[in-house]
Amino acid sequence: MQLERVELREIQLPLKWPFETSFGRTTRRRILLVKVFDRSGAYGYGECTAAEGPFYNHETIDSAWLAVADFVCPLIARARVENASDVRETISPIRGNLMAKGAVETAVWDLEARLEGRPLWRHLGGTQAEIACGVSIGLQETTDALLENVRRELESGYQRIKIKIKPGRDLELVDAVRSKFPSIRLSVDANSAYSLEDLDLLKQLDEYDLMMIEQPLAPGDLIDHAKLQRELKIPLCLDESILSREDARHARELGSCKIVNIKLGRVGGHSEARLIQEYCAGEGVPVWCGGMLESGIGRAHNIAMSTLPGFVLPGDVSASERYWEEDIIAPPVTVSGSGTIRAPEGAGIGYEVNERRIESLTARRQEVLIQG
Repeated sequence: MQLERVELREIQLPLKWPFETSFGRTTRRRILLVKVFDRSGAYGYGECTAAEGPFYNHETIDSAWLAVADFVCPLIARARVENASDVRETISPIRGNLMAKGAVETAVWDLEARLEGRPLWRHLGGTQAEIACGVSIGLQETTDALLENVRRELESGYQRIKIKIKPGRDLELVDAVRSKFPSIRLSVDANSAYSLEDLDLLKQLDEYDLMMIEQPLAPGDLIDHAKLQRELKIPLCLDESILSREDARHARELGSCKIVNIKLGRVGGHSEARLIQEYCAGEGVPVWCGGMLESGIGRAHNIAMSTLPGFVLPGDVSASERYWEEDIIAPPVTVSGSGTIRAPEGAGIGYEVNERRIESLTARRQEVLIQG
């Protein structure tokens, strides 16, 4: 593999329905796509999962664009990277900016798998040809609207329902869903909206037979999550607090959680995701794949990651049609009636990228030379 250039594109993709969490409401995704080219003419695609504003973490699509063009690409050029597994170490001098780094790193993995004529998921060491799927349902305007969404997703076959909660919109929602659907696999995601001062409220969630509470406390926090986990029967799952294998180890040793959510962008790409998965599998900690409102390219990378052996819980890898009128890959990601996705057998991410669709959605473009 001889990298030649990197193309950055911002596309603007409207959601079918608004998606609301404790830190905001999204109606349109500005998405940074990264396309890396080999000197042979082959290419691979990655997607940056940074949001429009610095609310999930410190990164935004605009900061990621700058980081990729001005820092990630020059480091890769100087190192003359030849293998996807070398990218993580090559760009490690850059502090943070994991979503920016992950966009390039995953694109190089896709390129390498294409050059070898192998499905990316097999190239990464995946063992599950079919993955279990759940859905994440954002905050709705009414409880009735939430219940209707849950009903529709269950009828579509999804194996786990996750609902977003925030202070003032929590117990009532959980009680309504559990009362209407007493036997479903149900979890809640707080996106860091609570503190230990909310302990009495959070302890009431123990009564609803939840699979997990995802990231109830501050991003990066491990100490208070450990204190909270000791007070709860429900497993805590960490998301924003886990950026690396070492974070997962610290969380395990402190007792901060019993489950880990792995997001490719949040941890900087496939190499770090595999390290986290391997550590958690060795410690008996279940992991699953979280979503960031990805287009089909990011979704395809999530599918590949979710085939790794440690991913034993249904993730947020759902069908394209849940979010987009028309995705940027063909065929779109679909979910079976039993709530599963089959890993594609085509080379690389396994889906055809719709270049015309991307061109029609492009708001800006930049090319960075890696080798002359």
